[in-house]
Parts: sequence; C-alpha cells; structure tokens
Amino acid sequence: MPKEYGRSQRVASQMQKELAEILQREVHDRRIGFVTVNEVVLTKDLAVAKIYVTVLNADDEAKQRNIKALNEIAPFIRHELAKRMRLRHISELHFNYDNSFDTGMRVAELLHDLDIKPLDE
Repeated sequence: MPKEYGRSQRVASQMQKELAEILQREVHDRRIGFVTVNEVVLTKDLAVAKIYVTVLNADDEAKQRNIKALNEIAPFIRHELAKRMRLRHISELHFNYDNSFDTGMRVAELLHDLDIKPLDE
C-alpha cells in the first residue's frame, strides 16, 4: 500500500514554511513586494522545486517583475534554505506566479455583479 503523504510532500510543506520566513526576514531586495508562498511542488527526486507565489497590491507588470527578481536571487534563497533544512541536496528553485487568487477574485466579482436574489424571498 503506497503512502498517502510521501516524503516529497513532507519536504515541500517544510520548504514552504521556511521560504515564507526567508522571504519575510532575510530578503532585503527593494524589487520584491509583499510576496506570499502559496504552494511548493517538488519532483519525486527532490531535485527541482516549483514555488507558486502571489504578490499583493501589484499590477500585472509588477507581478512579472517580482517573479523575475525572485528567480534572479534564487541562489541566495537556496543558500539560506540549505542552512535551515536538513537535506543532503537542496532543490533547484523556480518561482512562478499563482493565478488562482486573481481568478477567485474575478469569479467573486462576477457573482456579485449578477446580484441574484436568494430563493427563500
């Protein structure tokens, strides 16, 4: 019977917590705004980590600049992550923008615009 919650998922969960703390406390790059780490997806061999983030209070151009800046300082973030996690090898970090928050806000806005009355009236 396969494990429901495998090693890569446990490492990804811990990595997400550590990355959030590193971005909050260790990264002092003015190009990076208020970034939230939404999800970390690791390959089975833990070699590559896709990190999905959102940037609050930013337009599309600013979001892309933040992702570019994060990918540029990924070696520094990886080094900080290596200090905190007890792994033989630290994954290669690839930052991506997570559109799910924007999509959810757009759906909520569209539903609000419909102005449907409750059935019990």
